Amino acid sequence: MLTTQQIKDIEKLQKECEIHDHLQLKLNWEMLRERESDQLDFYHYENGELVAFLGLYAFGSTVEACGMVKPSERRNGHFHRLFQQGMAKVKQTGYKKILLNAPAGSDAAKAFLSKQGAEYAFSEHQMEWQEKALEETDGILLRQATLDDYEMRVRLSVTAFGLDEEDARARESKIFADNTDMLMIDVSEGTVGKIRVSREEGRAWIYGFSILPEYQGKGIGRKVLRRIIKEQRSAGYSVHLEVETKNDHALGLYKSVGFKTMHSQDYYRWMN
Repeated sequence: MLTTQQIKDIEKLQKECEIHDHLQLKLNWEMLRERESDQLDFYHYENGELVAFLGLYAFGSTVEACGMVKPSERRNGHFHRLFQQGMAKVKQTGYKKILLNAPAGSDAAKAFLSKQGAEYAFSEHQMEWQEKALEETDGILLRQATLDDYEMRVRLSVTAFGLDEEDARARESKIFADNTDMLMIDVSEGTVGKIRVSREEGRAWIYGFSILPEYQGKGIGRKVLRRIIKEQRSAGYSVHLEVETKNDHALGLYKSVGFKTMHSQDYYRWMN
């Protein structure tokens, strides 16, 4: 696990970078806080202060990388060294797909990734729900997932997100912390979808939201979102999610219930 001090150092550096650059970094805090070891995290300290950080986040055979450097310590080669260490670890571990993440508004990050030979792959919007009147929901049941739901969760990850079965099984085998709810979506015909809600520092994040293709377009997803929003807002949380910018259907759905784009993240594919 990461130490309490390491967590504090990463948080401090993230805030400094975000304030200086007027952007938002995606450091996958849900995964960082649950690290079982620090072998996927790389640090550079100067006089006891963290000035550069790179984190690797594994999703089955895919790994994502995101990092940052203290503004006053940039152009000193710190991040380049961490990047080399991280990519050596990636090669050693044998991940099939490597994605490098950068805030859409960071020209410096884009220049660095271009210099490394990375190619743009896709972008995601980070959205936040804005206050809006929501209709009552009925005809759906959200319940905590059990071991009996494992095969359905795998099926949903394959059909909704295009994962291969190996990656889907690895992802759905993950055990989440107490601040996360893994929920199944039931209608009268049975289980038709899943949604995960993770709460952290006053924010509720929606992940892995998926409905079987044959049940899409029936208003189920809209009802689920309304229910989740009402529950999380009643508990005092703001509500957030991420969606690929090219996913017009999902974007339209999220906007219709009151979500607004606040930040965007670009992903680049890197071949080791």
